Amino acid sequence: MRVPLSWLREYVELPEDATTDDVFAALVSVGFEEEEAIGFEITGPVVVGQVLSFEAEPQSNGKTIRWCQVDVGAANGGVRGIVCGASNFVDGDKVVVSLPGAVLPGPFPISARKTYGHVSDGMIASARELGLGEEHNGILRLVELGLDPEVGADAIALLGLDDVAVDVNVTPDRGYALSLRGIAREYSHATGAAFRDPADHEWADVAPGSGFPIVVDDRAPLRGRVGASEFVARVVRGVDPTRPTPPWMVARLTLAGIRSLGILIDITNYVMLELGNPIHGYDLDRLQGGITVRRAGEGEKLTTLDGKERTLSAEDLLITDESGPIGLAGVMGGGTTEMTDATRNVLIEAATFDPITIARTARRHKLPSEASRRFERGVDPLLPFVAARRVADLMVDLAGGTLDTELGGALFGEVFVEGIDLPRAFVPTLIGVDYTDAEITDALEMIGCEVTDVDEAFVDGVVFDEAVPADIPGGGWIVIPPTWRPDLTDKWTLAEEVARIHGLDRIPSILPTPPSGRGLTALQKGRRRVANALAAAGYVETPSFPFSTAEANALHGSASGEPVASVRLANPLDGQAPYLRRSLIPGLLAVAHRNQARGFTDLALFETGLVFTPEDGVVYGTVTVPPLAVRPDDETLAALNASLPPQPRHAAVLLGGDIVAKQPGQPAVAAELSDALFAVQTIAAAAGVRIDVAQGRRAALHPGRTGILSVDGVEVGYVGEVLPQVAADADLHGRVYVAELDLDRILALAGAPAVAPSLSGYPAATQDVSLVVGADVVAGDVEAALVDGAGPLLETVRLVDDYRGTGLADGTKSLTFALRFRAPDRTLTAAEATEAKLAGVAVASQRYAATIRE
Repeated sequence: MRVPLSWLREYVELPEDATTDDVFAALVSVGFEEEEAIGFEITGPVVVGQVLSFEAEPQSNGKTIRWCQVDVGAANGGVRGIVCGASNFVDGDKVVVSLPGAVLPGPFPISARKTYGHVSDGMIASARELGLGEEHNGILRLVELGLDPEVGADAIALLGLDDVAVDVNVTPDRGYALSLRGIAREYSHATGAAFRDPADHEWADVAPGSGFPIVVDDRAPLRGRVGASEFVARVVRGVDPTRPTPPWMVARLTLAGIRSLGILIDITNYVMLELGNPIHGYDLDRLQGGITVRRAGEGEKLTTLDGKERTLSAEDLLITDESGPIGLAGVMGGGTTEMTDATRNVLIEAATFDPITIARTARRHKLPSEASRRFERGVDPLLPFVAARRVADLMVDLAGGTLDTELGGALFGEVFVEGIDLPRAFVPTLIGVDYTDAEITDALEMIGCEVTDVDEAFVDGVVFDEAVPADIPGGGWIVIPPTWRPDLTDKWTLAEEVARIHGLDRIPSILPTPPSGRGLTALQKGRRRVANALAAAGYVETPSFPFSTAEANALHGSASGEPVASVRLANPLDGQAPYLRRSLIPGLLAVAHRNQARGFTDLALFETGLVFTPEDGVVYGTVTVPPLAVRPDDETLAALNASLPPQPRHAAVLLGGDIVAKQPGQPAVAAELSDALFAVQTIAAAAGVRIDVAQGRRAALHPGRTGILSVDGVEVGYVGEVLPQVAADADLHGRVYVAELDLDRILALAGAPAVAPSLSGYPAATQDVSLVVGADVVAGDVEAALVDGAGPLLETVRLVDDYRGTGLADGTKSLTFALRFRAPDRTLTAAEATEAKLAGVAVASQRYAATIRE
């Protein structure tokens, strides 16, 4: 919210020497965020001049300039010769002259310079050059603004260009502060300065149900809320829309971030900023019949003021007349009844609309506006009468109109604000500050609450007038929040207000002591161990959005590549990726492409995140979500969880380019499938499980370089080389290796955390064994057989060679394993190691017909 200081001074006692920093400091102390100070970026001398005479001089480039003699006052050098390219002024006109040394917005410094055969000693300025708008139809003639100042007067002060504004960030729960009325009140809270409420009038001189016909026909209110609870109409006749907007109003609107669009629209915008109640004006002569506020028919059309035809939803709230829709209520008016330069009679609308309806309409049509921004945060329901009359009075004063006291109209419901029970000890206990009763009540009354003392003890509305339970402190208050504060709904929000008013610096900083037995769960610890292990191994974590396409889900979310069930979002951020992902690999491929496109070709990436794996034929999300004010019970929570698709957490890695960079004495080493397998084993070690690898197939991976990962016979993921075509489709160069594992399943299979084994101080005995098996036998299975047969003396086993060729029968291969044996209590003999080895060979022979290679 941009707040011009000259405007702020009208409603609160702001010191004359107050700077923007002073105002920022005050507003920050009551909970606002400082953005920036805004001014017109113009410095003098900029003065009032009067054109005494001019000569038109055609130029060879086809342009005609005027060589003008302009009187800028004796104090400013008297008559000066100025070259001007505009032609919309006459002799005797008073204009704005920027003299040498002035700097206009841009910055655009002014100096005496030779041009078109003359020395131009200054510049006659237009409104755009002064920063007062985008119009550039010629120079600014002061007579058109209704001004007749003395020659030589300071034009900066005359036009309000010496004003500055503070821009503060208003949080969504404090919509009342999107107005000068709200900001002035908050400045008063912060400094104690006297506040003058611009809405302190009783202009309810239009009886409900009389005058102009207004109907609210909301047969299907949204969640039990009627779309329009108040609607006030006033009529001003005989306005002159061509009258100039006063300079002070243009300057204030400009500083507030709204450009001047003509006197009638400027007035409605001005009052919206002043009071916080959006206003809309209709050309009364273009209206057909009365006004009806209703919901749209599904597919109904409306052309809004921006010239776009919009297809409406049944949830949209409309302003209509007998011809049909004439505006999106609270968002934007329609083109058929807009005010133009031909408007002579104006119907003024000031209303209170349902915040949820307005917010949904603005988002549905991607049509945020200053009006919707305020309505969706809540507007004071007592403002419409005041706002409508304020606009009418300004149109009478500034646009020459006449208020029609007979043809107003209003629909106005009862405004009821429920009281809130505030126990006496609640605020000090919650905030941790020993506020006195006076401090609590003073703070609440300062922000506009009505506070009634209750002598008896009460809790949650139950009054104990006799026997008061010992654990309940006595007394308290019934607090009725002001109508402009819909965010004050319970005793917690009231406590926040007390803390805000008296200063957050009074709240002590105390680090709470955590209760015993709390902390991360075993599953959370396991996830962290895996992520930390991958990061320590040199992988970079790259979280990505969980959105995907149906094609990517089919290719990477299933082994076959056939279409699979996927969760489609009702309102996706990206229409090209409307599904929730079934795999982390597409996100890693996208990250790899983005990095390769920027010259980073050596990649080791990982991500841990949720994937969404709905089952075929199951409909999810059928349980009704309880209202925000209702705490769901255990049964409701269980039903809500059951209505969600499975969401396991996966871990995935991607490797591409070189795993070892080229350096002196060391050639580059490209990433290989073994590096991806090492990442799998890193995950296994961190999770505390043994992951077995068996050859398999995945639709997106090379058929001969794909491994299926399992723990105790349960499949937990896959590893392999991405198909060249899949890599090319992702715009990746070179070989790409990936692995994806179901991290939640792995951690569940791991069970209790592994206990580190005791280290033996005795030496190890090492032996190798080469076993001949069928070519289709998986090396991992043979290794498992050796482990099972060798018993506890076998410390490690590692495959070191896979030979196929001369000396072996067709259809066989030789697998060589390096075995290391160790005993915890003695030095092993060679015979003991050999015996254990042969026991392992016996099991391998039994299972896979393995024989020792001679």
